[in-house]
Amino acid sequence: MFVSTAQIATDNPQRLITRLCKHWGHKFPVSFEALQGEIQLGLGRCLLQAQDNALDVRLNAADDEQLQRLETVVSDHLQRMTTKPLPTFDWQRQA
Repeated sequence: MFVSTAQIATDNPQRLITRLCKHWGHKFPVSFEALQGEIQLGLGRCLLQAQDNALDVRLNAADDEQLQRLETVVSDHLQRMTTKPLPTFDWQRQA
């Protein structure tokens, strides 16, 4: 299993979780509540956790290529879900 994580500074992480989960809920298995969400995409799994002024994102994929694609897809979609641009995502690969 390949894993990548990022912490994104944002004023309203709960809103991003809700918007992203609802957006993908018609296409993929999704579960979410106020402070966390999980999306089972075709490329892998996306876990979202709200923190104070930040959103923690954890991605799991079967291989490195899928993980790279998942990083791009999740980053792009999170940028679309916010009214203010998010800072650059600093993905950290886990061994």
